[in-house]
Amino acid sequence: MGISRSSRHKRSATGAQRAHYRKKRKFELGRQPANTRLGPKRIHSVRVRGGNLKFRALRLDTGNFAWASEHTTRKTRIIGVVYNASNNELVRTNTLVKGAIIQVDATPFRQWYEAHYAQPITKKGTKAQAAASGEEPAKRSNHLQRKLEERRNDSKIDPLLEQQFVAGRLYACISSRPGQCGRADGYILEGKELEFYVRKLRSGKQKHGHGA
Repeated sequence: MGISRSSRHKRSATGAQRAHYRKKRKFELGRQPANTRLGPKRIHSVRVRGGNLKFRALRLDTGNFAWASEHTTRKTRIIGVVYNASNNELVRTNTLVKGAIIQVDATPFRQWYEAHYAQPITKKGTKAQAAASGEEPAKRSNHLQRKLEERRNDSKIDPLLEQQFVAGRLYACISSRPGQCGRADGYILEGKELEFYVRKLRSGKQKHGHGA
């Protein structure tokens, strides 16, 4: 039996069974799920209706992630899946799907921040910089100095995000569809959304702790 996306087998709104008056049609076909896992990049192309191509990602380990509040996007390594609202099995198997909450490497974002604002992203980094202050600082023109000072007025960072930078891992959400476009792109979680998922992850760990 082929996979079909037809709704002919469904009951009507009033509960009546619909009459079987035709077989499955090619335009109603469905395909096997991609179940994109974490691993070295492996993408297959699939010829679809109209001669178009879909890119079925079978394995992915990197993606482009946007840091919305800073208006920047960086390619970074995906570390693992930590939460999926639909199914915990997708967390256990590290399956990358749209809407999955994952952890990504914070290094590219930290490097961008430190170059953009010319200051460390965390207090821990400030201490390290103070220890290394014996080295000669890079010479900057007055214009550049003024520019950097102006930027630093807006360089406040969310405390939850700062904690993640210390750990070197950021929570992110996948907003692309890896099984359709062959990419795992998304955005860094911030603000209320980050608070919500941190709370979810904590409550999940407590439940499992009591279960054990």
